[in-house]
Amino acid sequence: RPTQAVCIPAIHHLHVTAATMQVSQKDFQKAQEQLKLLKKDPGNETKLKLYALFKQATEGPCNAPKPGMLDFVKKAKWDAWNSLGNLSQDDARQKYAELVSSLVSAESASQKKEASPEEGRHDGYETLIVTTKNNITKIMFNRPDRKNALNHQMYREIIKALEEAGKNDSTIAVITGNGDYYSSGNDLNNFANVPPAEMEKMAKDGAVLLKEFVGHFIDFPKPLIAVVNGPAIGICVTVLGLCDVVYASDRATFHSPFSQLGQSPEGCSSYLFPKIMGLAKASEMLLFNKKLTAAEACAQGLVTEVFPDRSFQKEVWARLEAYASLPKNSLAVSKQLLRSMEKEKLHAVNSRECEVLTERWLSDECVNAIVSFFQRKSKL
Repeated sequence: RPTQAVCIPAIHHLHVTAATMQVSQKDFQKAQEQLKLLKKDPGNETKLKLYALFKQATEGPCNAPKPGMLDFVKKAKWDAWNSLGNLSQDDARQKYAELVSSLVSAESASQKKEASPEEGRHDGYETLIVTTKNNITKIMFNRPDRKNALNHQMYREIIKALEEAGKNDSTIAVITGNGDYYSSGNDLNNFANVPPAEMEKMAKDGAVLLKEFVGHFIDFPKPLIAVVNGPAIGICVTVLGLCDVVYASDRATFHSPFSQLGQSPEGCSSYLFPKIMGLAKASEMLLFNKKLTAAEACAQGLVTEVFPDRSFQKEVWARLEAYASLPKNSLAVSKQLLRSMEKEKLHAVNSRECEVLTERWLSDECVNAIVSFFQRKSKL
């Protein structure tokens, strides 16, 4: 009897394992077909994971020679595959199928959302979701697969959204992000693949666009509120100084890594940040790339109030709806009084910052820093 008690479960286990392997192989093949049907690029990080899991599932642990350091693409693929170590082929097939399934589900949910537009949604935007409801115009960064990084199209659409919000019947305007990030700042692909002969034109055109973008924040006639739902980087941090109120989730962070990328401050931060947080703290952030937590940003005056992430959206939007019920013209007049003494100065600062940035973008130091950034990214 004791012998039978041991043997029967062991035989049963073999049957279960064989069935699991069969299902896993079937799911793996199905996932490969589903992947071909995806319409949206899942991004380089996800594509590397898919590549590594596919190689592990079909060939086992990494058996290819390590590519040279300068072969960035092959090196990134090799690193991704090698990082899976001794993960079994069955587990790799399963993880591959699960990852593809999650991508399919996310795309399906996105398509459904697009098929049934949100109430009060404005047409004509691809990188933003712009809605007006309850006297609030909400401008939501909507490139979650790119951590809401700003490309040239998004810059232009934000300018357009601010112009519309400034003229429509809403009482206040709110800027926020869709997904885990508020915004990861400039999409550095803006600087990629620019032929040397076109570098000067790229820098000058970029400065013109940036100057217009920041100018719209300076001139915005109504209360402008930032609802920072997650990490914020670069330009989307610096223009917070031009917002009237900044509410942040406790999981938000604030980072302006200008010197790391061979660049210089923008968004009037060279003037406003020392006024808001003091010269020493502003220098630590703008010169030495100090990343602030939400609590630190609040203590230094950049953020108005921090909320627990679990209740962030509920608490903030309840408050914003109360603000939006206040007399519209009174709010607009009062906001303009608060800003009127500084407006000329801010436009001058914006112009000077854009001049300096044009020089930085054309410098070898900046170009080399951006190349180094892409090299580090390819190794992840």
